[in-house]
Amino acid sequence: MSTKQVESIKQYAIFQTGGKQYQAVIGKTLAVEKLEGQSGDAISFDQVMLVKRDHDQYEFGQPFVKDGAIKASIVKQTKGPKIVVFKFKRRKKYRVKTGHRQPITVVRFESF
Repeated sequence: MSTKQVESIKQYAIFQTGGKQYQAVIGKTLAVEKLEGQSGDAISFDQVMLVKRDHDQYEFGQPFVKDGAIKASIVKQTKGPKIVVFKFKRRKKYRVKTGHRQPITVVRFESF
């Protein structure tokens, strides 16, 4: 998203899960690192760093916002795109080709 698109969104939050930071917008879906649970389960994210409520209402955490849990539901458990890992050593007849698909969880945000 560009900064103009982010500014046009009235409410959003920045949270942390799986060692990465993500932006949450109510009603949108997002793929994050694998979380425990089945499709349809309700989850909450407690490590919220910033919440934008309205035009000029911001809540900043130090490092996290108090009472700033984000409510979400799991849409599906799936795998990400395949990444090809190719190892090669010249003049040694050594070639190994493997692939990897990282497990991900797709979540839909309900409320902040």
